[in-house]
Amino acid sequence: MHTKAKLCVAVSGAALFAATSFSNAMAQTAPAAATRPVATEDAPRSVDEIIVTAQKRSENLQNVPIVVTTVTKQLLQDSGVKDIKDLALLAPGLLVTSTTSEASTTARIRGIGTVGDNAGLESSVGIVIDGVYRPRNGVGFGDLGNVERIEVLKGPQGTLFGKSATAGVINILTAAPKNEFGLDAELEAGNYGAIGGSAEITGPIVKDKLAASLYFADRQRDGFFDVDTGQGPRTSTHDTNRDFYTIRGQLLFTPTDTFKARLIADYSKRHEECCIAVITRASQAPAPNLANNIVAALGGNDGDPEHPYRRQAYANQPDGQRVRDGGVSLQADWELGPGTLTSISAYRDWRTIAGFDADFSTADIDYLPPDKSNSTRFRTFSQELRYAGTSGNLDWLIGGFYSHERLNQNTSVRVGKDFTPYLSLLFSSLVEGHPDPTFLQTGLTFPFVGGVNYAAGSGSLDRYRQLDKTYALFTNETYHFNDALSFNVGLRYSIDQKILNQTSSNIGNGSGCAAANAAFGILEAVNPEAAAQLAQVNETMCLPFLSPGYNNFTNRQSHTEHVPTGTAKLAYRFGPQLMVYASYARGYKAGGFNLDRVQCTVGEADCLPGSAAVITPIRNTRFSDETNNAFEVGEKATLLDRKLLLNAALFYQSYKNFQLNTFNGLVFVVDSIPKVISKGIDADFVWFASPKLTFQGGLTVADTRYHLTGTELADLELRTGYQGGRHSRLSLAPLYSASLSGTYTQPIGEDYQLRFNMGAKYSSKYNTGSDLDPGKEQKGYVLANARLGFGPSNHRWSVEMWTENMFDTHYKQVAFDNGFQNVPTNATGVLDAFLGAPRTFGATLRLHY
Repeated sequence: MHTKAKLCVAVSGAALFAATSFSNAMAQTAPAAATRPVATEDAPRSVDEIIVTAQKRSENLQNVPIVVTTVTKQLLQDSGVKDIKDLALLAPGLLVTSTTSEASTTARIRGIGTVGDNAGLESSVGIVIDGVYRPRNGVGFGDLGNVERIEVLKGPQGTLFGKSATAGVINILTAAPKNEFGLDAELEAGNYGAIGGSAEITGPIVKDKLAASLYFADRQRDGFFDVDTGQGPRTSTHDTNRDFYTIRGQLLFTPTDTFKARLIADYSKRHEECCIAVITRASQAPAPNLANNIVAALGGNDGDPEHPYRRQAYANQPDGQRVRDGGVSLQADWELGPGTLTSISAYRDWRTIAGFDADFSTADIDYLPPDKSNSTRFRTFSQELRYAGTSGNLDWLIGGFYSHERLNQNTSVRVGKDFTPYLSLLFSSLVEGHPDPTFLQTGLTFPFVGGVNYAAGSGSLDRYRQLDKTYALFTNETYHFNDALSFNVGLRYSIDQKILNQTSSNIGNGSGCAAANAAFGILEAVNPEAAAQLAQVNETMCLPFLSPGYNNFTNRQSHTEHVPTGTAKLAYRFGPQLMVYASYARGYKAGGFNLDRVQCTVGEADCLPGSAAVITPIRNTRFSDETNNAFEVGEKATLLDRKLLLNAALFYQSYKNFQLNTFNGLVFVVDSIPKVISKGIDADFVWFASPKLTFQGGLTVADTRYHLTGTELADLELRTGYQGGRHSRLSLAPLYSASLSGTYTQPIGEDYQLRFNMGAKYSSKYNTGSDLDPGKEQKGYVLANARLGFGPSNHRWSVEMWTENMFDTHYKQVAFDNGFQNVPTNATGVLDAFLGAPRTFGATLRLHY
C-alpha cells in the first residue's frame, strides 16, 4: 500500500475511533434528546424549506424567477457527489467533460460551454464557491468537502455573479462552522484499488462568539487504463488514477447580532497520471500508396480501434500531472442602517504541471514533457462589496466587483527520435510510391548534404504572461407592486483589461523546418509533379512548434472592453400554488488572446504550402467578446400541500461571436462564431412523496445550433476543417437531457433503518468534436448510480454499499483528430477519444457526532 494510502487509513481510522470515543462518553453523560441534529434530519421535507441565494439574498426557491436546480447536502451524500463532474448526474442540461488533464475540466449548460484546453479562454459556465468566483472550470475542480448545497443557475448570470457567465453558474455553498461540537468522518474503499477517507471537526472556540471547523480528505485509486509503454521513457503502466488530498479550515466570528465574519483557507494537491486517450477509428482513406498505419511501420503500436473500451492504451512518454490549489477568503456581513453590507475578499493561487504523449502511441513522434516547460499558474485577487436591503416595497442591492488575475503559461512541444522517420514514411509514399523511413535524409529529391532531419528533443519553448483586470459596478432591484406582482431589474457596467506578453524560441532553432522549406523549393524546380503531390501535406514539415519564424520571437498585445449588461424580470403570483414570470438577460464574456502559436491559415491564398507565409506568425491573436441575449417564460408551481415542486421554463438564447475553441489535430485556436441560437425547455421537480420517499429530477430540451450564412460556413470550413452544415447542432450539445433520483428510507425496528438511493441521467446523441466529424458522434446513453446504507436511526454511523455507472455504460467524453498517426487534418483519418469512467463500486463507513 502506498505511503499516502496508509496515511489516509490512519487518519480516517483515528477520526472514527475518536468520534466513537466521544459518542460513548457523551452517551453516558447526556440524554439522547441532546443529540445534535444531523444532515438527514436537517434535509428539506417540504418545498418551503428549499432556500437559494440565486439573487444574492436568501429566498425560497419558488419565489425566484430564475431556472435553478438545487441539490441538497443529503442528496449530494446519497449520490456520492464529490466534485462538479459527479454533479452532472443530478442536473439536467449540465454536461461536464475532461481531456488531457483534470485541469481541462469543462462544464456546459444547455449545450453552451468552453473547451478547457486554452487557458486564455474564460468559462461560459461560472463556478462560485462560497461567494468567490473561480476563473476557469478546471480551477474549480476538486473535492468539494462538506457542502451545504449546490445551485445550478441556467442562463446568463453575469449581472450578480463574478464575470463571463453567459451560460450559467454553479454556485457552491460549503457548511459553515457550528457553535456546538461535531465530528463527521468516513472511510471508503472500492474496485480499482480505491481507498480514501475524510474527516471534519467543528465546534466553538469562544462560546457563541468564535467557531471553527477543519476538513481533511485523502483519496487514491489505481488507473482505469493499462498502458503499453513501448521503449519508454515512460514507466507507469496505468493511467487516469487518483491521488490527491485536500484540507480546508474555517473560522466564524460573530461578536454581535449585527456582524459576522467567515474566514476560509484551503489547500489541495494532486499528483496523478492523467489523462490518456485511446484510438476509436483507424484511417478510413489513407493517401495513395501510404501504409495504413505509419505507427506500425515505425515498430510501434497505437491501439485497437475496434475495442477501445478494453482500455488498453499506448504511450511511450509520461503524462503525469501535478496540481496545487490554495487560497484564502474573508466574508464579512454587517447590518448597517437599512441594509446589510457584505464584503468578500479572496486570493487564489492555482498551479499545474502536466504533459502528455501527443501521438498516443508507443512510437516516439511527438510529446509535451511533464515539467515546468508545460505549466499553468493563476494568481487571482478578487474583491466584491455590496449593500442590500429592503425599503418598503423595494428590495435593493448595489455593489462593485474587482478582479486582478495573473496568468503564467509555459508550453513546450517536442519531437521524438521517430519524427524524421515518420515524415519520411509519409512523404516517400506520396512521392516515390513506396514507404522509405530514410527518405528525408537520403531521398533523390533532396540533393544536399544531410537532407532534412528533426533532432530528437527539438521543438518549441513558449512563455505567455497575461494580466487581466476587471472592474464592475452592478445593481439589482425588485419592486413589489403588491403581494402578487413584482418587477426586477439588474444592471452591470464592466471594464475588462487584458495585456499579454509572449516570448517564444525553438530548441534547435527550427532548422528542420528551414531545411524542409528549402527542399520543397528544390523539389518544385526538379520535379513539379512530385511537388504537387506533396503540397497537400507539406505544412506538416513546418508545424507551428517547429517554425523558425518563432526564433527569439516576442509579442505584446492589449485590449480593453467597456460593456453594459443587465436583466429584467416580471413575476406574477396567482396564489400560494403558482407563480409565472418572463425575463430578459444580456450576457457578456470578455474577449481574449489565443495562447498558442497561430500562423496564417493553411489554404489561404497567401499561405500556400512551401511559401514563406507558412512560417509567418500572426501577431494579432485576439478573439472577440461573446454576448448573449436570453429570453425566458416560466412557471413555478407548488402542489400537493407543498410537497411537490414543479417548475418549467421556455428559453431562447441568441449568442453573438460565440467563442469556439477548435482543434485540428495540431493546434488549438479560438474562433468567433457569428451566431449561435439555443432554444428549448427546462423542467425540474422535487416531490416529497412521503416521510420515507423523495424524488428529484428534470428534463432539458436544448436545441443549440449554428446559424451561419453561406460565406460564414465556407470561412469556418477553411479555418478549422469544420464538417457540419449551416445549422448543425453544436458539439457536446445533446438535444435531450433528463435526470431522476429517488431516495427511500425503511425503518427496521425502532432503532435502525435502511436507506436506498438510485439516480440516473439520460443524454441523447451528440457530437464530441468541435469540427463535427461524424466519427466523433456519441450515441445516446444512460448513466446510473446506486447506494444502499444501513445504520441506526440517530445516524451515529452507517455502512453503505455503492456503485457508479452501474450498467458500465461506454461513452466518449471528447473525440479528436490524432494529427500524427496518419495524414494530419485528414477528415477521415485516425480518431482518438478520452473515455468516460467505467463502472466502479465499493463501500463506505460513515460516522457522525
